[in-house]
Amino acid sequence: MSLLASLLLATVALLVGLVGGVALGRRGGAGQPVAPGPSPADPGPTLADLLLRVFRSSDAGLVVLTHSGEVVLHNPRAGELGVVRGGVVDVRARAACRQAEAGAAPVEVDLSPLERRGREPSAVLAHVRLLGDGFTVVEAADTSDVVRLEATRRDFVANVSHELKTPVGAVGLLAEAVVDAADEPAEVRRFANRILKESTRLGALVTELIALSRLTGAERLPELSAVDVDEVVNEALARSRLSAESAGIDITVDRSSGLEVDGDRTLLITALSNLLENAIAYSPPEASVSISRRQVDDTVEIAVTDRGIGIATQHQARVFERFFRVDPARSRATGGTGLGLAIVKHVVANHGGEVRLWSSLGTGSTFTICLPARGTDNAVAAVATAEPGGRA
Repeated sequence: MSLLASLLLATVALLVGLVGGVALGRRGGAGQPVAPGPSPADPGPTLADLLLRVFRSSDAGLVVLTHSGEVVLHNPRAGELGVVRGGVVDVRARAACRQAEAGAAPVEVDLSPLERRGREPSAVLAHVRLLGDGFTVVEAADTSDVVRLEATRRDFVANVSHELKTPVGAVGLLAEAVVDAADEPAEVRRFANRILKESTRLGALVTELIALSRLTGAERLPELSAVDVDEVVNEALARSRLSAESAGIDITVDRSSGLEVDGDRTLLITALSNLLENAIAYSPPEASVSISRRQVDDTVEIAVTDRGIGIATQHQARVFERFFRVDPARSRATGGTGLGLAIVKHVVANHGGEVRLWSSLGTGSTFTICLPARGTDNAVAAVATAEPGGRA
């Protein structure tokens, strides 16, 4: 008897038995009232249904393959990651399945797109495992953020190494020059002053690296409290006054505002001081730099404007990157580390705000710190999210 015939016979027998049972039940209960009973409860989804739901909703791209590499089952995420296209699995995944079967061990395979298509991830890493009975499963994940973070880390380490190497090498060479010029007091004094300058630059670089590390999550941010904006402006101005006088820069300030924000006073002073130092460094002698403050709706704005060299449009998106310099020669000449604006960005972001930039070549630049005003909903949210890592 064929399998189909056996199934039909079993189905008919089941129906006959069901009908007969109902009839006997009615006959046995004839003349007797039937007590109302609860309706059968909904049994809900089966275990197989639940497993299928988990499979389909997984954040990982999952594909089940046969021994020949045919797709038995896959979830939507596998299509989004490009592991399966048109019902066909990526050839690299198929090769990894054969490798896993041959070695009877899980295999890791890079399934990153060879060509970017639309919003596909830039990096995909998959693990292939045996399921038994000739089946394998491919589990793929979007590793774009991990790859991007690793690239950023490598660039950061390379930049730090380069930035540290320059002053350290200079100090070594100058120390040798001092030894060679031991009998010439004037030369010794000149070299010693240059050593002092390089060591000061080295100390500033290390200090700003530590500050940036704290802001980007190495340490928990301080508790935010009420900060008087006028006090922040006055303290930042006091810190930058000597640099301004040395460069012949006149700093003008608008009148007191009485504005308040929720934040950390020390960090906000550091951010504004960095903007002032940046404005002074990129302004010609006898130029002016101005500070203004105002409230627009629920936002407090502190703007620093210079009449310096300006920033080209193609560079404006990168000025807040670590170690990026519009004019490297000018920055090194003024002792800049290339970290000042990166620190400003992180300080403001950790306070729930943003930094805006307007600039025009030959005209100057305006950097505006925008922070939630004290007592607003945005300020409350900023206090609640002042956790390690901030919002870099």
